[in-house]
Amino acid sequence: MITLTENAANEVKRLMQAQNLTDVNLRMGVKGGGCSGMSYTLNFESDTRDQDQVFDVHGVKVVVDPKSLLYLEGTTLDFVNGLEGTGFKFINPNATRSCGCGSSFSA
Repeated sequence: MITLTENAANEVKRLMQAQNLTDVNLRMGVKGGGCSGMSYTLNFESDTRDQDQVFDVHGVKVVVDPKSLLYLEGTTLDFVNGLEGTGFKFINPNATRSCGCGSSFSA
């Protein structure tokens, strides 16, 4: 299961509206790289693939490929706006180590 906080869902919807995107999904994934071994990815895509897992969270359709789901299972995506920065924050129970900026991890 992948979850989004209400703040994250609202920001995703705001970005979709600002970019005039309709009928798109939020694709969450991981790729090799980053200072801790793997990096998170977020993209808007209109298509899904046969093996994708699809989650509808607060009105946002989130799609994740099977390989990424191994690393993202149980992850919550949040959106923070504060003195230490503004952006999406991954709260991943599978991460054994994260970099200081939170954009990469190891599991």
